[in-house]
Amino acid sequence: MEIRSYLHTAILVEDLPGAEVFYGQVLGLTKVDRPLGFPGAWYQIGTVQIHLIAADRPITDQIGTQKWGRNRHMAFEVTDLAAAQAKLLAHQCPVQMSASGRLALFTQDPDGNIIELSQINS
Repeated sequence: MEIRSYLHTAILVEDLPGAEVFYGQVLGLTKVDRPLGFPGAWYQIGTVQIHLIAADRPITDQIGTQKWGRNRHMAFEVTDLAAAQAKLLAHQCPVQMSASGRLALFTQDPDGNIIELSQINS
């Protein structure tokens, strides 16, 4: 087997309208066409997509509430972590700074899915 590329991550959301505001307006991701007949939304990040799939109930399987990064999460690189943090807080999104000392933070979408934002200086 040869894996050629990473295509998408699908996450379940109960609050699809709230998730669309979070991923589209708060995170600023580009929404793309979705040729499927069941509720959901797709967002493009470079060559990868996030597929939101409407679910009857959220998945609540967090094992570590003290350190969100020790749970299932997605991670994105940002150019300015302080600006990202300010935008999240302005939208009343929860924020937890990384305990590792890296320039990183964790937030949650309206359904509690955890997202890591990291500033990587090269």
